[in-house]
Amino acid sequence: MDLVLNFADYYVFSPYVYPSSWPEDGALRQIISLLVLTNIGASILYLGLGSFSYFFIYDHRLMKHPQFLPNQVHREIKYTMSSLPWISIPTVALFFLEVRGYSKLYDSVSESALGWPGFFLSLVSFLFFTDMCIYWIHRFLHHKRIYKLFHKPHHIWKIPTPFASHAFHPVDGFMQGLPYHIYPFIFPLHKVLYLALYIFVNIWTISIHDGSYHVPGPLASLINGSAHHTDHHLFFDYNYGQYFTLWDHLGGSYRYPSALMGKGPYDLIQKLEAEGKLTTNGSLYKDE
Repeated sequence: MDLVLNFADYYVFSPYVYPSSWPEDGALRQIISLLVLTNIGASILYLGLGSFSYFFIYDHRLMKHPQFLPNQVHREIKYTMSSLPWISIPTVALFFLEVRGYSKLYDSVSESALGWPGFFLSLVSFLFFTDMCIYWIHRFLHHKRIYKLFHKPHHIWKIPTPFASHAFHPVDGFMQGLPYHIYPFIFPLHKVLYLALYIFVNIWTISIHDGSYHVPGPLASLINGSAHHTDHHLFFDYNYGQYFTLWDHLGGSYRYPSALMGKGPYDLIQKLEAEGKLTTNGSLYKDE
């Protein structure tokens, strides 16, 4: 995060925002700057990537599904935008520690003991480490004593849109994002790669809510895609993983996607339409 902070300091904060009496390495200034950058960055990623997915990838036929809520897209966006500032507070605390040099982030590949092999190894290990952690955090959030407190708001969206991707209770959102932030405190990671992975994580989170259920056959039991995650929203106790299905297989929570068996949301919509049970706006007729 210091790369982003240094860029913002050089081009915006130092010349236009802060008085010269505030040194760039001052703790208070760094915390304020990180809060601003984190909220702006998270909002841009969410609204920008979410909008792209919604308009160019998401199949709007899903909005005809009986479990699609009235005014759902607006509600997803509103809930997310009200949660992001709260999620940013503990997140900025971790970013601040990174900026102050307490993490194992490094600037140049030459600083890595393993060089380029270490660079690519860290990419793979980041994905598997965070996938493992998120699986168990996500499953913990489904515990009956915890679920209603923090995770239930995300399960309001039975048929999610891309804008549901970040619609979490602040505690839920921070806990599921925590593995991404603690990784560089445990393992060496290149700073540019860290930023790239941060963007990738946001893209992936949106992609598993985008209603695109196309998964190559051989990968269907390995990669956790939108079809898998939609079943998680619909059936609750399955497919907790983030990128892969490894831990769902090991934890006994894997469910082969209904959409890939002809029993998914699209199939129900087509069935109801063929039976004449959907109104023009997609809702069920009252006498059905």
